[in-house]
Formats: sequence, structure tokens, C-alpha cells
Amino acid sequence: MIRSLLLATFLTLVGSASALAQKYPDKPIRLIVGSAPGGGNDFVARAINPKLSEMLGKQVVIDNRGGAGGLLATEMVAHAPADGYTLLQMFSNFAILPSLHDKLNFDVNKDFTPIVNIAATPLMLVVNPGVPAKSVPELITFARAQKGALNFAAPGVGSLGHLAGELFKSMAKVDMAHVAYKGGGPAIAAVISNEVQLYFSTLPAALAQVRAGRLRALGVTSSKRPSAAPDVPTISEQGLKDFEVVGWFGMLAPARTPPAVVNLLNKTIDQVIALPEVKERFSAEGVEAAGGTPAEFARQVKEDIRKWNAVAARAGIKPKKL
Repeated sequence: MIRSLLLATFLTLVGSASALAQKYPDKPIRLIVGSAPGGGNDFVARAINPKLSEMLGKQVVIDNRGGAGGLLATEMVAHAPADGYTLLQMFSNFAILPSLHDKLNFDVNKDFTPIVNIAATPLMLVVNPGVPAKSVPELITFARAQKGALNFAAPGVGSLGHLAGELFKSMAKVDMAHVAYKGGGPAIAAVISNEVQLYFSTLPAALAQVRAGRLRALGVTSSKRPSAAPDVPTISEQGLKDFEVVGWFGMLAPARTPPAVVNLLNKTIDQVIALPEVKERFSAEGVEAAGGTPAEFARQVKEDIRKWNAVAARAGIKPKKL
């Protein structure tokens, strides 16, 4: 009797999931973007949104939830219904959250289903034009002379920009203070106003300000110069050998989202980022389309969790209680 009831319940759940997948989507989809408007994560979401909505046949509504390095947005989606109508788009700092926070209200390994790696980008080290440094070696010399007086921005504690700054401090042997903001847009604005002096920014957020002369680019964190900024040298080639930080922009769903829904979203996004107009828009801002399967993205997330945990430990960053 009990076995029959369990079988019936299982078949009901399978049938419900199958029915959901067949008619998905039949209403607008809420995409929670873990950053404030104006940052690189926001740029990627808005770059793919028109075509993604068109191909899915329903509007994808962007809901920016910046702050705490994406922690707020991530927690919202972790506890959302697993029906494909609440999704998360995060920068690489998603993989950093376990290294920075003790006793999270979610598990990045168990409470999410990776959908796709949308795109990748290095970070760009930018300074306020008033900083008397036009290269990374000059910045290091200046920072050492300031003896801790320099501040660097980051879009929340635990963001990729935060750990990039901590890695820079460690490798360059300089002392700088970290100032957290609620997203890439506010962090950029703080450097422009000279509230803080430098920032490891995503390329989409930084390039427009650099081209307008409001910020000065000193280096990029990739192993080679990006096509969108070929005149900006890598930090590694300027003396900090093997300094490399490359971030991804990925989409995830709550755990137990039906595989058919995940696969539909994955294939549709892969198609969107393969479009020439989307690739060109990405390239102009220093972003490279990625793509791949959900399984490939899941492996990358797990590897980054391991990598950034090691970096945080070396930098002396300890998980803080929420």
C-alpha cells in the first residue's frame, strides 16, 4: 500500500514537471540580476534580453538587486519556486560567497541549478585621473608612499573586484583600504568623484568612462590584452607575473527546476549569444560570449569555489557571520 502511494506520488510529480516543461514559458520570467544598474553584469543581462524574450515568446523582466556582492539576489533565488520563472544572473562572485560568509542561508552547491555561462571578461584596473600614476609600477610606488591612505572600491564585500584588490595588495605588497558599494555602477561613480582612488572593474562598466576621460586605465587582469582595449597592458606584463582574474556572467535557477526547462533556457541563450549583433555588442565592451552545457557550467562553478576559497585564505579573509 505504502509502495503504491509512493509510486503514485512520484508519477504525479514527474507528470507535473513534464506538463510544466511542455508549456514553458506561459508567462513573463523574472531575471534577478545580482548587481545595480550600470555594472558589467547588468550590461550582459540587457544585451541578451531583447532576443532572449523574443525567442522564448515571453518577456524576461530584469530585476536589479545589488549589494553585498550579490548575496541578496542569490538568497532570493535560492528560496524561489523551482518553476523556471525566477532566475538568477550573477557575476563570478557567486562562487566567492562561501569564502566570505559563515552560515549562509543557502548552499551554492545544492540550492541552484546552473543553466549556462553567458560570457566572460577580465577586470580593468582604473584610477581617478587625479592619481599620479599612469602604469601599475607607478601605482605600486605611489601606494607604498601613501602608507594605507589609498582606498579601492568594490561592488560589495566578497565580489570578484574585492578579491582582485586583495590579491593585488598581497602580490604588490601594498596597503589599501577596501570600500564596498551596492554594485558596479555606484563603485564606478565613487572613483569618478574621487571618493575612492581605484577599482577593479568589469570592462563593460569601465570602458565608456575611460574613453570619456573620466577614468584612467592602468591594466587588465587577463593573461592577454582584450580586443576592446588593445592599448591597455596586462597587469602581469607590467611586473606582477601571473596576476590573472577573469570573471564569468552566468545564469542559474533554483535547485530542482525541471531539466527540460533548464535545457530549453540553455539552448535558447546559446542561440542568442551566437547572434552576430550580440557578439559584436559584447566585443565592443570587452566581453566574450561563452556558452556551453549546464554540466560544463556546473563544473566551472565548482572549480571557482575551490579556487577563490584558496585565494581568500591566502589573503587572510575570513568568513563573517551574517
